[in-house]
Amino acid sequence: MTINDVPEERLALFIDHENVAIGARDIGFMFDPAPLLEALAERGRLITRRAYADWNLFRDDRRGMVDANVELIEIPQRSDSVRKNAADIQMAVDAMELALTRDFVSTFVIVSGDSDFTPLVSKLRELNKRVIGVGMKGSTSAMLPSACDEFLFYDRLEGAPRRESRGGPSHGRPKKSAGAKKAAPKGPSTPATGTTGSSGTAGTTEPSAPSSSQKQDLRKLERLLTRTLSGIQSSSAGPVLASNLKRALLRKDPTFNEGDVGFRGFRELLRHLADNDVITLTEGSAPGDPEVDFPAAPRDEDAAFALLRSTVKELMVELGGDPPLSGLKDQLRKRQPDFSEKDLGYSGFLQFCKAAVTKDVVEMDWEEEDQEYYLYVEDSEKPS
Repeated sequence: MTINDVPEERLALFIDHENVAIGARDIGFMFDPAPLLEALAERGRLITRRAYADWNLFRDDRRGMVDANVELIEIPQRSDSVRKNAADIQMAVDAMELALTRDFVSTFVIVSGDSDFTPLVSKLRELNKRVIGVGMKGSTSAMLPSACDEFLFYDRLEGAPRRESRGGPSHGRPKKSAGAKKAAPKGPSTPATGTTGSSGTAGTTEPSAPSSSQKQDLRKLERLLTRTLSGIQSSSAGPVLASNLKRALLRKDPTFNEGDVGFRGFRELLRHLADNDVITLTEGSAPGDPEVDFPAAPRDEDAAFALLRSTVKELMVELGGDPPLSGLKDQLRKRQPDFSEKDLGYSGFLQFCKAAVTKDVVEMDWEEEDQEYYLYVEDSEKPS
């Protein structure tokens, strides 16, 4: 079986832009289609990309949409009409037309948190179409996720951009300790992050040790591959074949070519990664198309969890409270410049931290007031 013979999902993307843009703004995010398109690339091939809005009201968002090859559907708002329904109706009509005239489209992606789209989702499923919903955690109707086959919260996607913090730099909350007195309210002090004016995003990196351009390219490719493998595994059941993995890589980056880093073929690249314990390969159902998976104990995972634990304990002392998730990845990289959760197969730093909680390495709480996660180590484990 060749890569062209492997069946794939064909997706149609419909974005209710006003709904998600306002919903993102309300929880401190900006809506950029790039993180969503990357997540969808792991699920299938995008056939149609459309976004509906009165684009005169969202001029600043148009460039990102055009750069992502999303078709902008103009829905002008008339003073004598109900603003909300015009885009919704047009989007529903277009989705149904596509479902009835394009049998090869197997999956519809509806980006909106509005419960008004629940009947559309139900009709699409009656037509034997798979439906993926996308919305914001704080503004999505409770009715919509349960109507879909799969639902993604945009603010949980890797790379979802945050707006500039309105409250200044983030700092620790009072320590989570049994019987301890509650600490004084937060002051203007900033955590000992060593960065001035840092936004605290996980994407900020410290300069890593010098290495050749060839090795840097291979490192980037390795991280892209492990992140993609993790995404496919989280969105589908069953083994991941090498051909499916390469297809997903090409959807993310059509210029992908293993020859650029010195490999004669994709299987040679996979064998190299398997020899270095990044992935495992087992014989698949088709000759020459092995199943790809992560090792039972990914390399350096224990060391990475130990680094997280020690960093959190140090910051609890420095801050006099529990450190926030924002900026924590920067702190790990100050202690280990080459740290990346993607080397371990995690799609993002939050997922890595949640895995650490599951393994009792650290504890983590969500503070609704701050819209932030805080990490801590149980006081019982501190020396008396």
